[in-house]
Amino acid sequence: MAHAGARGGMTGILLAAGRGTRFDPSGVRNKLLEPLGDSTVVAASARNLLAALPRVLAVVKPGDTETASALRGLGCEIIICENAACGMATSLVTGLHHAQDALGWVVALGDMPHVRPGTISALAREVEEGADIAVPMYHGQRGNPVAFGRRHLPLLLALEGDQGARSIVKNYPNKEVAVDDPGIMQDIDTPSDLK
Repeated sequence: MAHAGARGGMTGILLAAGRGTRFDPSGVRNKLLEPLGDSTVVAASARNLLAALPRVLAVVKPGDTETASALRGLGCEIIICENAACGMATSLVTGLHHAQDALGWVVALGDMPHVRPGTISALAREVEEGADIAVPMYHGQRGNPVAFGRRHLPLLLALEGDQGARSIVKNYPNKEVAVDDPGIMQDIDTPSDLK
């Protein structure tokens, strides 16, 4: 199935509303805005989604105008998650509420800047071709992002807490997509991860 228009096609949801306390317990440094090559962590994550999908929503926390502004400048639609402190599921649900008309969603993390656009495209394609959930596998290990079809929208919208959609992926059949992309395993949790 060819890409539908921006509305109704596959949509990227970039979760960029976390606190990043493992990166900097004091909360002074925002890991998403840390330099990475000629970019920042979150901008690199967003660019990879934007290269693969026609529409990307970025969910950011209230008051994080720097992240919002950077992502808006790249072409993301910005969604403010007022209750971001409640956890990742709240951010995901907020994003989904703004993209319920999509064929499906690729849910990506703002602190995973090394995922290749080709991996994102492959996951989106699996959902377009009928998979309810598509997960990337690198050398037998499951990583992120994860793509969901419309069938699981009610379950996704009911999520709460900080586990994100992990329980849905665990409890329902999913299509494993083998990728030669170590980026699906690499998130930026501590300053040493930037090296």
